[in-house]
Amino acid sequence: MWFSFWRSRDRFTLDHLRYLTDQLTKVQIVSEVNKDFVIEALRSIAELITYGDQHDPSFFEFFMEKQVVGEFVRILKLSKSISIPLQLLQTVSIMIQNLRSEHAIYYMFSNEHMNYLITYSFDFRNEELLSYYISFLRAISGKLNNSTISLLVKTHDEEVVSFPLYVEAIRFAFHEENMVRTAVRTVTLNVYHVGDECVNRYITSAPHTEYFSNLVSFFRNQCMDLNKLVSETLKNQGSGSTSAIIAAVDEIEDNLYYFSDVISAGIPDVGRLITDSILMLLVFPLLLPSLRTVDSNDMQSGVVTSLYLLCCILRIVKIKDLANTIVAALFYPFETFTKFSGGKVNGYTSDSSFTSVSQEPDDNSAKYKAEYLTVEVPNSTSSSDLYLESVVSENNRSSSNLTLREVLLAYVTKGDDVQVLGSLSVLATLLQTKELDESMLDKLGILPQRKQHKKQLLQALVGEASGEEQLFSSENSSTRDSISCELNTYLEKIKELYGLSFLCSDLVTSPRVPRFQVLDALVSLFCRSNISAETLWDGGWLLRQLLPYSEAEFNSQHLELLQVSYKNSAAALVKEVRGFWPDLLITVLCNEWKKCKRAMESSYPPKEPKSVLFPSPILSSEDDIPEGSSFAAGERLLELSKVFVVLHQLQIFTLGRPLPEKPLIYPPGDLPANSRAQTSGLDLSGPKPGTEINLVNAVPCRISFERGKERHFSFLAISVGTSGWLVLAEELPLKKPFGVVRVAAPLAGCNPKIDDKHSRWLHLRIRPSSLPILDPAKFNTHGKLKTKAFVDGRWTLAFRDEESCKSAFCMIVEEINFLCDEVHRRLKPLLNLETSLNLAGLADEDSSSNTTPRNSV
Repeated sequence: MWFSFWRSRDRFTLDHLRYLTDQLTKVQIVSEVNKDFVIEALRSIAELITYGDQHDPSFFEFFMEKQVVGEFVRILKLSKSISIPLQLLQTVSIMIQNLRSEHAIYYMFSNEHMNYLITYSFDFRNEELLSYYISFLRAISGKLNNSTISLLVKTHDEEVVSFPLYVEAIRFAFHEENMVRTAVRTVTLNVYHVGDECVNRYITSAPHTEYFSNLVSFFRNQCMDLNKLVSETLKNQGSGSTSAIIAAVDEIEDNLYYFSDVISAGIPDVGRLITDSILMLLVFPLLLPSLRTVDSNDMQSGVVTSLYLLCCILRIVKIKDLANTIVAALFYPFETFTKFSGGKVNGYTSDSSFTSVSQEPDDNSAKYKAEYLTVEVPNSTSSSDLYLESVVSENNRSSSNLTLREVLLAYVTKGDDVQVLGSLSVLATLLQTKELDESMLDKLGILPQRKQHKKQLLQALVGEASGEEQLFSSENSSTRDSISCELNTYLEKIKELYGLSFLCSDLVTSPRVPRFQVLDALVSLFCRSNISAETLWDGGWLLRQLLPYSEAEFNSQHLELLQVSYKNSAAALVKEVRGFWPDLLITVLCNEWKKCKRAMESSYPPKEPKSVLFPSPILSSEDDIPEGSSFAAGERLLELSKVFVVLHQLQIFTLGRPLPEKPLIYPPGDLPANSRAQTSGLDLSGPKPGTEINLVNAVPCRISFERGKERHFSFLAISVGTSGWLVLAEELPLKKPFGVVRVAAPLAGCNPKIDDKHSRWLHLRIRPSSLPILDPAKFNTHGKLKTKAFVDGRWTLAFRDEESCKSAFCMIVEEINFLCDEVHRRLKPLLNLETSLNLAGLADEDSSSNTTPRNSV
């Protein structure tokens, strides 16, 4: 009878549906003989029901009358082949996804047929079958609402006692296949967002609450796996490990966004369950102790990973109690969490120290731990003492008594580049966490000045003391009380809920002390030479957020330290005028000035927290540059330029002046009379292949670009302002002394050298005409080369005699000096701080009169 199925008939008709149904009811056994017919019948019925739902209601009426879903279940029971369950799950999924009629959905979910299919014992060892089953669950969850969800649950005394869809879905919540886990999350979110009170009570009752703690446990394992990847990457730099970290980070952030979506559903107690799980399973026993300890029983997250994860949790999981509890925990000595996690106190732990073996601290690490920020606050409250001087001092206090907040600041002042960036990222994330109370930010010392003044103004308007006392007293009792009250509330919660005690006497009572500690740490950061420019930009952004337009809280020591750091940076930049890339120095400075200004004035820090996981090498001295590498020199030039720009803008900022749109640089000067550029007839666009030039100053030479093929050229070195070129031209026999440019290369960085054994040979280094590091096509988002490292070219020019070779050498040196002198002349107002500030003042006056500053670019 199944062979008659293949007879030609009009497919999208009720008669065809009736025929298929009739043939399906006659099936009493599913074997290899009729298996294909059953599969095709199931597929065709799904098509017909979907078509009828949109075009002819009689199709689904017939479907209900004949109880075809019951036939599906009967066929499933008869089948012993894996192909029938596959097609059946696909058929039902397609029907549910495409049915638009609420009446049709109600029928599909009634009669317990869906629950039977959900709880059926499929052979999930078959990956394809599992995929179809998960898609089936997701299709059902997509049709859930307040009316349909009641058809899928079993109740007793108005309480849900069984919900197969949810229970069976979360069985696969931690499956090894990411696509399965993602589909399960979709199912659970669809359930949560229905908002049915009875279902919500079922979800938040035992044993179903274990799902949320298991989620955090699974997330904890992912964090520890990320640790291993970061550790391997720090030991062995490679693109493979970087891509693995990116994938792990994406999955971790996806998990946190899932937590956030679950919380946004508004189910009572779920936020508390997730908060408790994150604190008890991750933050307290793993992340906070990892800043200073190594656990003897378990793999721990290192400093880098811990700082990144703290940022992610605060940034993505929007729970007020979670954020405020983490902040309150920062006021605990780190030894508290060492005991909490069962770990052992370790010495200074580097980012790659993820081993479980406790190490003995060396002398340097012990000294590091003993250093922390303290503030001396004068007792006087006169107007002259409004801006207290904070003093960074060393204390013999035991390192185990350092609070985690002090540890973060210690990383800023003494840690390596990734530790500094990680600590700054945590502070910036806390600053931007809207769930945090402002009094908590104030206690941390990172409440922005404008918010602080606004808060004091409001307190002055409604407070009990006089307005003058409220606004200008450095020891505002109302502020102090409100801060202590909020913080003490969460300290008590930590003690009650998690059993961690805290001595309130350890808290600093003055509300100004934390702020000056943070300010001292940031000023100290800008005086460090072993920190990358991008990290300094993050520090500059944080400083601008705390003190947007004021020098008031900078004391004389701060200003002196910043000036010394600026002068050192300027001196290092001056050396680059005689380096590999002087022709691009002004362009780089102008570009970085705009980028830095935009970054400082942005609402968000320049770098994302995840960047702490991808450290980049810092080139700051000649020793760091491989011999003969213009590429490494270009990286150093860019790094020094970024450092100089941020320090220069901080100098302007400390004086309370607005940042100019462009750096103050002199305009290009006129070309000297009888210069080689003028006599050759070149313009500012430079020599291009095929350009005709005058070769009156050129020197004849020979060069071989291919083995055995020597060519004759006229060599010329030319500089025009801050640009310069090495030119090889072919003489025009009929138009002497003119010739045509065949090859041109950058003059700067050519490093001319006469061969020691052959005095007629001149060696030249040929670097790229532009900085490769500025080309996004050659670098990925994490600053890694997409291709092999760049290698400079080499020219060896052979001249007729020794005098010609020396003449060409002197010509190159002279033109390089012209180029470098012009670069230095134009940079003078920028490199001289006093001149720059004076010209900035003139520029401000001119701009107010709608005129263009004379000495600006």
